[in-house]
Amino acid sequence: MNIHGRHYRTIWLDEDGWGVRVIDQTRLPFHFETVRLSTADEAAHAIRHMTVRGAPLIGATAAYGVALALRVDSSNPALEQALALLGATRPTAVNLHWALARMRRRLIDLPQAERVAAAYAEAGAICDEDVALCHAIGEHGLGVIREIAAKKPGAPVNILTHCNAGWLATVDWGTALAPIYLAHDAGIPVHVWVDETRPRNQGAALTAYELGSHGVPHAVIVDNAGGHLMQHGEVDMVIVGSDRTTATGDVANKIGTYLKALAAKDNGVPFYVALPSPTIDWALRDGLKEIPIEERAGREVTHLFGQGEDGSTGFFQVAAPGSAACNPAFDVTPARLVTGLITERGIAPASAEGLAKLFPEMTSGVAA
Repeated sequence: MNIHGRHYRTIWLDEDGWGVRVIDQTRLPFHFETVRLSTADEAAHAIRHMTVRGAPLIGATAAYGVALALRVDSSNPALEQALALLGATRPTAVNLHWALARMRRRLIDLPQAERVAAAYAEAGAICDEDVALCHAIGEHGLGVIREIAAKKPGAPVNILTHCNAGWLATVDWGTALAPIYLAHDAGIPVHVWVDETRPRNQGAALTAYELGSHGVPHAVIVDNAGGHLMQHGEVDMVIVGSDRTTATGDVANKIGTYLKALAAKDNGVPFYVALPSPTIDWALRDGLKEIPIEERAGREVTHLFGQGEDGSTGFFQVAAPGSAACNPAFDVTPARLVTGLITERGIAPASAEGLAKLFPEMTSGVAA
């Protein structure tokens, strides 16, 4: 995607060919800055402290973190130590563990002298594949938007999204936002309702930043406004991303997604989830019981990052001093509330049978 007329991915090799550059998402939308990652520890810090975030980008960053570790020591113990370090950064996004498992399979049987080059090549392949997957998701989701647009000629398709599932959450294009970008570029009038997404305001800070940079009409709304807009016919569809989806179609996404799904169900609004197949955890069947939900620091609830009227940026306390804060980062939307899962292979019903039909090689016995 483009920022100030220049195309960026969210992660790329630095000019020296081995350091890794990422966009510092903690500084957006007021400052566009990049950060260099030179060690596995720095890659782990970037993931843990959300310099990078979004399930696909977390996986890509972890893959490059393995390559950075092997530059220092390419032995088996060093490889396993790097995998453990990076794997402990964040618990909910399954792409993290998928990418690390893929890196281990590629590297463990290679001679040490070949591991560094192979690690960089595999991390690069993970990034390139993510771009292709997201673009394919965009094409399939575009079909849904076209169908809605055909029913209201000349009027914009009003789409509600929660959190950030755009190119900042992936390597490029995004998941939930990819169909929106393709629709906008195809001349289909779209308008996006952007949930602010407390507590970190990733919708207001990141999704709005992306859409504005691409010229897509949008408006930021408070998290609790979505149901009201649906009741008054102002939402044609909801599309969100996913950090982990079970083999039966339950979806873990940013906290608050479940409430949007409930409101959509009550008002007959289609509720879609866009995700690449590495986000599916084929070993899980019950999202409520089996998906680990990350509990983050209470300070994210009590303090907000913003810009003052004088142009300065910083953290501001918004909660009463001394109050405790509970901060679950994700919730689980049961499959029964999901209209469809938009994947790189097409749109599947949110069920074991639906996913098995699209990914038969991954689901032996799952749909039984």
